[in-house]
Amino acid sequence: MDDGQLRQAMRTLDSYNAQLETLNRQVRLLQSSRDEAVRASRSIEALSDAKPGDEVMIPVGASSFVTVKVTEKKTAVVGIGNKISVEKSFDEAQEYLNDAATQVGEALKNAIAAMQEVQQYTEELAVAVQNEYDARKQNASGSK
Repeated sequence: MDDGQLRQAMRTLDSYNAQLETLNRQVRLLQSSRDEAVRASRSIEALSDAKPGDEVMIPVGASSFVTVKVTEKKTAVVGIGNKISVEKSFDEAQEYLNDAATQVGEALKNAIAAMQEVQQYTEELAVAVQNEYDARKQNASGSK
């Protein structure tokens, strides 16, 4: 490997590391989105199973809950994207949230696979660069 190839390998290694950081952020965001959809679905399920007049603890975020009294109205307002929300029956809301969690889960799987692929390339290139440095160091020591 000549000096130009070594410099190019180092730039590529930096690029791979930047991609890994981006993919890692994406994975965390997708995990959070999936978990949020699952929590919302479970909350709606708890309300759906309750009878009018029952008190139910509902998560509101940040590990905080509020107690609500269940009414006969069995609808939820669900965010469907781009800051738009619609009213749906509990069954429709649960179906929508479960579908959303599944879709986000698939995107999460793909992001993790991409991250693993880039990680593998990064490790292979890092080994090649380290081997080149070691060989150069060895040659420099041997020529003295």
